[in-house]
Amino acid sequence: MTTSSGNAVCLLSGGLDSSTCLALARRDGFACYALTFDYGQRHKFELEAAARVAAALGAERRLVVKVGLDVFGGSALTADVAVPKARSLDEMGHGIPVTYVPARNTIFLSLALAWAEVLESTDIFIGVNALDYSGYPDCRPEYIAAYEKMANLATRAGVEGARLKIHTPLIGLTKAQIVTLGRELSVPFGLTHSCYDPGADGRPCGACDACLLRRKGFEEAGVEDR
Repeated sequence: MTTSSGNAVCLLSGGLDSSTCLALARRDGFACYALTFDYGQRHKFELEAAARVAAALGAERRLVVKVGLDVFGGSALTADVAVPKARSLDEMGHGIPVTYVPARNTIFLSLALAWAEVLESTDIFIGVNALDYSGYPDCRPEYIAAYEKMANLATRAGVEGARLKIHTPLIGLTKAQIVTLGRELSVPFGLTHSCYDPGADGRPCGACDACLLRRKGFEEAGVEDR
């Protein structure tokens, strides 16, 4: 466990993983600055979820940054492309799905890095996961390690010896383990949102990869998903 009394930038989408990651950073003594992105995603209900979670978990401040990735499209989350539904776990485990958003985590981490420098913070938390995930290349440990190395070369703080650390405490956990950890940290699961293709009222579709992986995690953890 890492303990600190310093500032940390925490990427917060409003989903299960990023909310648990924020709660973990708070538990470890960081003053958390939540960073949420409005990137033209179809599942904008996650922005409302992020606001609720940030308030509930005591973030020092929350910023919403608009990054129009829908200008480029190229993803079922940012273009008029159908979100895959009812895929098996085996199907999810092969290939890169159309819900992958090109360069998303690279862009998000770059903006988090900028805010971290302003806050004189050397810590960024991101809830990426490399086990129960849908094939995203920017969720892998080797990607995070490469980005961290680059960040320490590219910033004034890094050059002056204040080494940046990108914390990925969930990267080796199953979704069930994340649910269990979230319960231990009193994460308000009912405030979070995971669905890629919610209805007009925000209700989850129950059939996209994100919904199915979330359901699997709660069922395996023996926890009710509120």
